[in-house]
Amino acid sequence: MLKKILAELILLMDRQRFSGRSPNIQQKQDQTTRVRSEPVEGHNQQFFKLGNFQGFIFDMDGLVLDTEPTYFAAWQQAITKMGYQLPPDAFKIVSGYHYHQVETQLKTWLGQDFNLQNFKQLGTSYWRKHIREHGIGVKPGVIELLDYAKQQGISVCLATNSWAVYARHCLAIAGLTARFPLMVTGDEVEHVKPAPDIFLKAAERMRLDIQQCVIFEDSHTGILAASASGAYSVYVPSTFPINSLTAEMCDCMLDDLSQVFDALPIATAIKV
Repeated sequence: MLKKILAELILLMDRQRFSGRSPNIQQKQDQTTRVRSEPVEGHNQQFFKLGNFQGFIFDMDGLVLDTEPTYFAAWQQAITKMGYQLPPDAFKIVSGYHYHQVETQLKTWLGQDFNLQNFKQLGTSYWRKHIREHGIGVKPGVIELLDYAKQQGISVCLATNSWAVYARHCLAIAGLTARFPLMVTGDEVEHVKPAPDIFLKAAERMRLDIQQCVIFEDSHTGILAASASGAYSVYVPSTFPINSLTAEMCDCMLDDLSQVFDALPIATAIKV
């Protein structure tokens, strides 16, 4: 409960200071693998197996699909073409953001006169060219975890800030459309991540209580939303350095999803 309250307070503060974030201000932290081995407040003392959860909720960009680097590269090409410059890693700060949030951040960085329509057209063109040539990669451990869910009869839902048309397009290119029959996208909810609405709707779509679900996320934005939802959260960072607050708020942190079978059954506890 305390973690959920903390997440909600951080969400409020993030909304208040959203427009003031700078791409040059990030906390330095080494990549580590961390798994909580002790129960935390709000959990009972009974250790569980992964199969005790009845629903798996997956983020898409950066967690299931290796799309974020392709977006960031396309956006950098677009702003360069438009005559602007940002630091090479600037877009890491918008990892997990809905596109409208990215647009807001661009205006903060580049001015209110920045031509968002031109940027969107150029960025989309560069991105589509890239995926035509290179495809979209699936992140390590994803297929194995989906296979496990199918074998155990565990419901699966994709929950992404991306618009439905982009989510379906990306899944189709990666060959994962049939793997995610249930999906909640950013155009289906009033408040996108870091609000918990997408995850709560995903649980509802699976006809489960949110506390029967585990959420797999790769971004600070996503972990804020997961923590605020009340679900168990697994953090698999896709951008570095890692925000120490994100690492503290998640229930479990892994290098990639292939570690989940070794880590979760012996090292964590399920929420009640």
